[in-house]
Amino acid sequence: MKLMSVEHDGRSIVCACVGDAIVNLSDTLPSRPQSMPAFLALGKAGLALARRACAEPTATVPLARVHVLAPVPRPGKFLGVGGNFESHLQEAAHLNLPRPTRPIWFNKQTTCVIGPYDPIHRPWVSEQLDYEAELGIVIGRRCRRVRIEDAHAVIAGYVVCNDVSVRDWQLRSPTATLGKSFDTHGPFGPWIATAEEVGDPQALRIRTWVNGELRQDGSTAEMIFSCAELVSDLSQVCTLEPGDVLATGSPRGCGGLRNPPAWLKAGDVVRMEIERVGVIENPVIDEPRDDT
Repeated sequence: MKLMSVEHDGRSIVCACVGDAIVNLSDTLPSRPQSMPAFLALGKAGLALARRACAEPTATVPLARVHVLAPVPRPGKFLGVGGNFESHLQEAAHLNLPRPTRPIWFNKQTTCVIGPYDPIHRPWVSEQLDYEAELGIVIGRRCRRVRIEDAHAVIAGYVVCNDVSVRDWQLRSPTATLGKSFDTHGPFGPWIATAEEVGDPQALRIRTWVNGELRQDGSTAEMIFSCAELVSDLSQVCTLEPGDVLATGSPRGCGGLRNPPAWLKAGDVVRMEIERVGVIENPVIDEPRDDT
């Protein structure tokens, strides 16, 4: 199943994607969930009702008539993990980065979240705007201290994330949070692809194109810490809740490590695809000069 959040007729709704149309779950399910976390909190019962609604839809809306939002427009938590792909460590070998023995977590402020086709802003304060294609995990069940072998049971599904990074701001302090949290620097989607859609999350091809040029081409098989290990690790620290998003790292090919660096600029188009998960595509524009 492909679970989405969209804006339709002036309101945000939870829906499922069926072909080129959507089925409104916010209005058709008995509990009328008005947000993705509320829907995910229904658990297996909610998914069963959603599948039934998709199998026998009373009404659908063409996907082309709605504005597609991030599947969780404002997650409670949005975290990423650094240095989690072997090929990325290899391309950064000249920086003498140690191979991590534990996941290196950083926070992305949730105000960075935008939809899968919305524009990314090149900020006024830096020209070092970079991209990173990442598999995102969406938590489906409130949980704490999850065992690795039980982790997949608490995952609602997966999304395509662009962990947009402003490199000079990322490196100016001991944590990466500032450089990872600029407004519009967290596009993800286009939907939550549930487990039956994805299969093995450690066997997915992940690619990035900038203006049609292939820049990243890797596999989640390269991950040092698997999705299950990441969920288990973070859950030892804090309670994970439905709708929390965890970005899992990126393969080689980011712009800042090319020679010379290939920073994103206004007019660029960044397309990211993860096998069996989906595609997002975002234009880059100069940050508007207003304070609203």
